[in-house]
Amino acid sequence: MGEYSEECLLTFLERQSQLFDEPVAGTIEEAEAFLEDCMAVVVDTLDDVREYLDENGIDVNSMGKDELEEASEVFPLPNGQYLIVEG
Repeated sequence: MGEYSEECLLTFLERQSQLFDEPVAGTIEEAEAFLEDCMAVVVDTLDDVREYLDENGIDVNSMGKDELEEASEVFPLPNGQYLIVEG
């Protein structure tokens, strides 16, 4: 596997419906290819999530930490990191 951990890929596979109406991946390999294609990123903290979204033109100034964590583009990972996928 490349840039994304197995934990990250499994989380995306299980929760992809929070961002997409239909599944975009059915296997770990498909999930990895999809995340690479859309240049998804893994960040360490919610502050990093805020910074990334802000830098990419999403207005996050009025969003609290709970709202950030619940954003459809943000996938909290079991290890405490966050996967950000732009749909």
